[in-house]
Amino acid sequence: MTTERPRPLLIVEDDLALQKQLRWSFDQYETLTAADRESALAQIHRHNPPVVTMDLGLPPDADSVSEGFRLLEQILAAAPDTKVIVLTGQNDHANALRAIALGAYDFFAKPFEPELLALTIDRAFRLYDLQQENRRLLASQHPSALGGLLTRDAGMQRVCRMIEKVASSNATVLLLGESGTGKELLARGLHEASPRARERFVAINCAAIPENLLESELFGYEKGAFTGAAKTTPGKIETADGGTLMLDEIGDLPLPLQAKLLRFLQERVVERLGGRQEIPVDVRIVCATHQDLKTQISDGRFREDLYYRLAEIVVPIPPLRERTGDAALLAHAFVRRFAEEEKRGSMTLGEDAIRAIEAHRWPGNVRELENCIKRAVIMADGTRITQEDIGLFGEPAEENGFIDLRRIRDEAERQAVVTALGRTNGNLLRASEMLGISRPTLYDLMHRLGLK
Repeated sequence: MTTERPRPLLIVEDDLALQKQLRWSFDQYETLTAADRESALAQIHRHNPPVVTMDLGLPPDADSVSEGFRLLEQILAAAPDTKVIVLTGQNDHANALRAIALGAYDFFAKPFEPELLALTIDRAFRLYDLQQENRRLLASQHPSALGGLLTRDAGMQRVCRMIEKVASSNATVLLLGESGTGKELLARGLHEASPRARERFVAINCAAIPENLLESELFGYEKGAFTGAAKTTPGKIETADGGTLMLDEIGDLPLPLQAKLLRFLQERVVERLGGRQEIPVDVRIVCATHQDLKTQISDGRFREDLYYRLAEIVVPIPPLRERTGDAALLAHAFVRRFAEEEKRGSMTLGEDAIRAIEAHRWPGNVRELENCIKRAVIMADGTRITQEDIGLFGEPAEENGFIDLRRIRDEAERQAVVTALGRTNGNLLRASEMLGISRPTLYDLMHRLGLK
């Protein structure tokens, strides 16, 4: 039978006698202590306590409240949901009110009754739990438009947050990334998270259509505009009216069409081939390319004025080889999916296969990994996929040179945790055993490193 782990409560107090009294009064919690601003912030980042009690008078000048207010602002900036209970002097109502105005949950004047403070702390924990539960319920009712994207990499998570932030605007977005990194998946997520989600998402690959057909595909044509134009046909831009148009491989758009696209972006009207009527269109443009558009501008192959129209928001997407832990994570997901599709039952990746997947550079990114796993699922003799089934014989990963010791340690911890989580398919118990630490320690590490 397991007992529930006590909730962390941070006590920020430089008076050691009072600190000891508070710890004794609240022994039902996991009491963390700090005597100054820096150690308090370290505890916040390490343990993320839901509730904090803090004295405003802190070293180096305990007679002033400046250090206390500075700490209060930093706590609320780092952990906005944390409930901070400020302890003030008996007649210090002005600073108490100032603390509440800054975002403190409550205040108590010294000396205080421990029983009354305990009630306030308990109420703060309850409010924190209610807010977290409400957030979970809202998330379940309105799932993220990027819910189909699997990642544990911090860089890729930043990309997802950027997509979610710009989704509500009408800004034109330029997605930059190698082939197979998931540009269309992100574009669809951007559309589904936007106010245009109920309207159409239309995608066209500028590199896949011959130049002589691309103009009619984009802008449409009137009946009789050219041989074979048997009826009036709207183009992709017009079809996406009210919704989102994705122009994939925009770097391959011919120069004459670049001029016509620029005019559309400026005027927001289209003219079909063979027509003279200007048709207003309300559409959001999302572009994607694996090419370096600035180099193309220098070479005269891409219009600079069009680039600045398209690049209102630029989102660089990291390749799979730079997304720590994602190759193994995605491989497990693809194995489950393809095993179900091919009716192979329950299949798993062997340790040698996982090591090969982690060592491979994946020049084709997620698309290459997906094809590799699908082939392995089909060709594997048993339910366990081996390195031979994968067909990869990995090369050692390149080393990165770091100088900052703290950054080296943090990066090493992050890489170790995400690697363990990837290898164990997110099983926290097995991951903690692989890392040689307890599960609570793994929880703390994941909290500190911002891993979910």
